[in-house]
Amino acid sequence: MSDVIELRGLRVSAIVGVLAEERSRAQPLEFDLDIERSVEEAAMDDDIAETTNYADVVATTVEVARSGGFLLLETLAYRVALEVLALDSAIEAVVVAVRKLRPPVPEDLASAGVRCRVTRP
Repeated sequence: MSDVIELRGLRVSAIVGVLAEERSRAQPLEFDLDIERSVEEAAMDDDIAETTNYADVVATTVEVARSGGFLLLETLAYRVALEVLALDSAIEAVVVAVRKLRPPVPEDLASAGVRCRVTRP
């Protein structure tokens, strides 16, 4: 697949983590998503109905992040990927990267995150 819809730098506050301090309040997360699907028909016809509406992808990502209360970033990333795949049967694969922007470590670490790729079975 050579076509990709890219979404970068989606910021969401959500509860995710195993430490007590992470379970008690939402923390800032940042998502990047790559949606692998053909966009040729949409490009030729200039028609949003022939592509995946990225506003729907953003809304789904925010909903999953805020409703989950996940322990692991890995779980959050996979759940987002699965929900995005369910939005549109034309999506062949989704890559989700999610980062904690204030990871709970004493060192000066800008972010800690995971990236997963989920393909349609």
